[in-house]
Amino acid sequence: MRQIVDLTVPVQVAENPDLLNQEILKKAGISSGENVLFRHLRRSIDARSRQVKINFQTEIFVDEAPGSRINWKKEFPHLTKRPQAIVVGAGPAGLFAAIRLIELGIKPIVLERGKDVRTRRRDLAAINKDHVVNPESNYCFGEGGAGTYSDGKLYTRSGKRGDIRRILEILVAHGATEEILVDAHPHIGTNKLPMVVQDLRNTVIEAGGEVRFDSKVTDLILEGDEMKGVVLSSGERIPGIGVILATGHSARDIFYLLHNKGIIVEAKPFALGVRVEHQQSLIDLLQYHCESRGDYLPAASYALVSQVPFQGVQRGVFSFCMCPGGFIVPAATAQEEIVVNGMSPSRRDSKFANSGIVVSVEKEEFKEFEKFGPLAGLEFQKKVERQAWIMGGQTQTAPAQRLADFVQKKSIFVFA
Repeated sequence: MRQIVDLTVPVQVAENPDLLNQEILKKAGISSGENVLFRHLRRSIDARSRQVKINFQTEIFVDEAPGSRINWKKEFPHLTKRPQAIVVGAGPAGLFAAIRLIELGIKPIVLERGKDVRTRRRDLAAINKDHVVNPESNYCFGEGGAGTYSDGKLYTRSGKRGDIRRILEILVAHGATEEILVDAHPHIGTNKLPMVVQDLRNTVIEAGGEVRFDSKVTDLILEGDEMKGVVLSSGERIPGIGVILATGHSARDIFYLLHNKGIIVEAKPFALGVRVEHQQSLIDLLQYHCESRGDYLPAASYALVSQVPFQGVQRGVFSFCMCPGGFIVPAATAQEEIVVNGMSPSRRDSKFANSGIVVSVEKEEFKEFEKFGPLAGLEFQKKVERQAWIMGGQTQTAPAQRLADFVQKKSIFVFA
């Protein structure tokens, strides 16, 4: 017999498996003497009141073994002789695009300008230690993209993102913990993502696809209004039945290439801001209303949003990419620019938290770059990141100051 129970309990009960199971059995009206197995389907934290509570949705199996949580399986026909499509970029979008092509019976050729996940670590170390940025291999470029070394948060408020459960199951099938199928705000962690990314690559190769590193796309093969292949920096031409561009927002050269080829590129508003770092204990205190969150509660997070008047109109200011128990990392893709990102390990056990605090930027902000047409925003972005590099002493040391001083426009900086 299988039964599903919804239950809300104080955190003191949630952190004690025996007490929690007793409460679940009581809610279900089942005797504790029976042959019972438990499996949580959903788990979320309710910290709105001073008494933190945990919401559970739990499956109960009486005299019955639970089946697998995962419906997705690595069962594909071999695709060596099938038509091939090109995927440019081996970040999350590129890897999942490749897996979808495999499911459709199409051989993917994944081209990544950066290095494989292991070799890439040397270039990240060079940024941190020597302030040297490899423009082809950094925190943004390389196997897994920015996601590999940027936390692995798997949460969206949108209900229009497609089959989210399927994506989570694919990640579990490639080494992520099953907890991401349960938690309301699933998270893999920077320390675990490289293994998951490498296993995704292996799935592509085992099915007959290809994943090639140090393979920078510099031109496109166009036939009429269709993209039928790419040209690499080596001069090699790679044809295909189609091309998927999964290059991410940092591959500016691809946007310039598209524009120069006469392909329509649309400029959209974007957000720009700073990254704010706090003591994690402060965020825990504010969110959980207690001096210590103990071992059960995860490092607390937050989400902030506000509207502020600016030049006669309201602008949205909001938090973005909040990293509880995490670190700030240098994420530039060019030597003479500075931009930072945030990441958290799976345990989120750093003493610090950080979050982007950003404001929406409209086209009016970069009128000085109008000659670049729809690419004016990229030029504006480069200008801001270069100014940060100059302020940082022309190194990858980011300028930093107290948030209160920043808001009051005081020029008081330290370097971190």
